[in-house]
Amino acid sequence: MKTIGVLLPVLLVTGALAGAEAPFHLYAPSPTSKQLWVVEAKPSEAGLELTVESKVDFGFELRAIALHPTKPLLYVAPSGAKPGEAQAAAVRVNERGGYSGHTPFTLKHGSAYLSTDRANRFLLSADYFSGAVDVYALDEAGTPSKWVAGRDEGRKNAHCVLPSPDNRFVYIPYVKETNALLQYRFDAGTGSLTPMDPWDAVPPAGTGPRHMAYHPKLPVVYFSNEQHLGVSVYDSDREGRLKFRNVCDAVTDSEPKDGVSSSDLVMDASGRFLFAGIRGHSREFDWITRYRIEANGDVRLLGRTPADKIPWGFTLSPGGEYLIVTAYEGGTITAYRIGKGGELGRCGVLSCDKGIADIVAR
Repeated sequence: MKTIGVLLPVLLVTGALAGAEAPFHLYAPSPTSKQLWVVEAKPSEAGLELTVESKVDFGFELRAIALHPTKPLLYVAPSGAKPGEAQAAAVRVNERGGYSGHTPFTLKHGSAYLSTDRANRFLLSADYFSGAVDVYALDEAGTPSKWVAGRDEGRKNAHCVLPSPDNRFVYIPYVKETNALLQYRFDAGTGSLTPMDPWDAVPPAGTGPRHMAYHPKLPVVYFSNEQHLGVSVYDSDREGRLKFRNVCDAVTDSEPKDGVSSSDLVMDASGRFLFAGIRGHSREFDWITRYRIEANGDVRLLGRTPADKIPWGFTLSPGGEYLIVTAYEGGTITAYRIGKGGELGRCGVLSCDKGIADIVAR
């Protein structure tokens, strides 16, 4: 393991009181170097100071990452692999947040998205290439011990798996030509997934639901649309069935849509704002879109903030003051301070490997 202590430059930004949040760590898996980047983030009067604390060699591709909600533990996994041969790891961090070791395990499929259930008994994984969803039991230490359940519906392009706040339901969004939103009842005791009726919430044609967020108080679920640029809003009934409400567009009819797609979606700590990425794959059109969540759960576009090339993975700082964004082609990790009105002020930047997509903060 190599340790790097180079302090990279930050930018001055106005907004909330600088330095109010405690220092924290960022963790970014690099499929290019097969390393986990461990980054220390320190709020200061100048912005957010980002320092590479270590780069941990794993020897296999790292793509998806998730935090254990209560234990000092991370999960990393590759995006693709032969069935039954996806090398992954449970990564331990110390009290400071630095790397302290890892335990390898094997997944049935690669992973585009990892999450734990709300009781922290299972690790769930969605595979983009096969469309399969897998559920693994966690032992007392939080390490995946065995595969216990899964679904393989023969549909490619699954992009997210995130249990509902009450731990009763799981939704799997599918992008591109698959364009589906599959609904399951989740058994919190066994980890099994049972299709609902209807099984597919049938997103509007061409939307391509990708990543999701749950309203903190209302039975409303939000999805970034990979194809139809914007955020889709769905209502959830008592049985967990989703019903499409509307789309809040991120671009006007006259703006380019070919060669452009959306990426990640996060909700701020207050539950008042949503942030999503727009990636200009074949043109210069890279943005962070900002939305206000209204009292009835609707969303309203506040505006767009310029981003580095191909903004992909989003995470919030533990205290909720900062939005952190990876740039897949730009090779940067960029921090933005979140203002009281949902505005974003760029306040720190770190050069990193190209190809880094996911990122988490602890």
